[in-house]
Amino acid sequence: MTRPPLPLVRTLSHPAPSRLSRPRRHLRTFTSLPRFAGTSVRIVEVGARDGLQNEKTTVPLETKLELLSRLSKTGLRHIEAGSFVSPKWVPQMANTSAILSHLEATRDDEPERRDITYSYLVPNEKGLASFLDAGPAPGAGNEIAVFASASEGFSRSNLNCSVAESLRRFAPVVERACARGFRVRGYVSMVIACPYSDATPPAAVAAVVRQLLDMGCYEVSLGDTNGVGTPATVAKLLACLIGENAIPAEKLAAHFHDTYGQAIVNSLVALEHGIRTFDASVSGLGGCPYAAGATGNVATEDLVYFLEGTGVHTGVDLEQLAGVGEWVSKALGRRNGSRVGRALAGKKRAG
Repeated sequence: MTRPPLPLVRTLSHPAPSRLSRPRRHLRTFTSLPRFAGTSVRIVEVGARDGLQNEKTTVPLETKLELLSRLSKTGLRHIEAGSFVSPKWVPQMANTSAILSHLEATRDDEPERRDITYSYLVPNEKGLASFLDAGPAPGAGNEIAVFASASEGFSRSNLNCSVAESLRRFAPVVERACARGFRVRGYVSMVIACPYSDATPPAAVAAVVRQLLDMGCYEVSLGDTNGVGTPATVAKLLACLIGENAIPAEKLAAHFHDTYGQAIVNSLVALEHGIRTFDASVSGLGGCPYAAGATGNVATEDLVYFLEGTGVHTGVDLEQLAGVGEWVSKALGRRNGSRVGRALAGKKRAG
C-alpha cells in the first residue's frame, strides 16, 4: 500500500549536527520531515571520475589532484578518484595510476584525508593489475569498483559482451581484490530504462545485484544512467529489490542522473525505502558517452541541501563544497550545473 506523503513540519527533535554538517544561516529556515530527523547518510562523491571522464577536453593531472584535495576538505569521506580502464576508450582516465600514487604518497600530509576512502573503477583483471601496480595500501583507505549493466543492449554497447559474460569476468577480479584486503563496490547501470533495450525489468536488476553481492561486493549502487527515472519507476524498482527479493537496503546505494530534473525527488523515494548511501557529483559534472542526452549525476551541492533540509545529516560543509563546485566549473570552462551552487555563489557576490 502506498504511504501518503508526510507533511512538512518544523522539528527540533534531532541532535545537533557536527561542525561540518551544521546548517549555515541560509539553511536555518528549513523544515524537517520528522521521519528522517537525526538520520545520517553517506555520500559517495563521483565527480573526479564519473564526472571528469566525459569531458571533451583533456583535464590536466594538476587540476584533478587539486579537485581531489579540495573535496577532501569538505567533510566528504568517500571519493571516487579515477578509473583503470583502457585510455583508448576513456582517455580522461589515462593518468589514474599517477593519481593513486600521489594520494598514497601524500595521505599523511593532510590530516583530514586519513579517514577518506578513495575508490577506483576496475573493469577487468588487467585493470586490477594496474591498480595493484600503483601501490595502494589495502584497508579502508582504498577500494575498487566493478560495473555491470542490467540491460543487455547497454552491456553489449558499453562492455562488448552480454550481462552474463560481464559478471563472469568480474568474478575473479572481485575474488582477487578481496583476497588482497580491498573492499569491492558494485555498480549496475540502466536500472530504469535503456536507450538500446527500452524499459529494464526490475527483476533483471535484482538478478544482477544479487550476483554482485554474492561475488563479494559489500554494496551495489543502482545507476539511473540516463536519468529517466521517476518516483513511480524508482519506487517500483526498490519495492522489487528490497521487498520481493529481500535485498537489504543497507547493501544498496542510489546513483541518479538529473537529465529530466527528477534526481532530487527520486532521492526522496530512495530515502523512504531505507537507502542511506547516495552517489553525487560536485557541480553536476558528468554524463554518459553511451546514452545520448544524459546529463551528469545529481549535483552534490543540491543533494546536500535537500538532505540537510529533511533533517538528514551528511557531514558535509555545504558552503565549502559549493566553493569547490564554482572553482572546478571555472577550471573546466563550463557552467556550474548545481542550482544550489549557483544560488550560493550569487549570494556571495552580492555580499
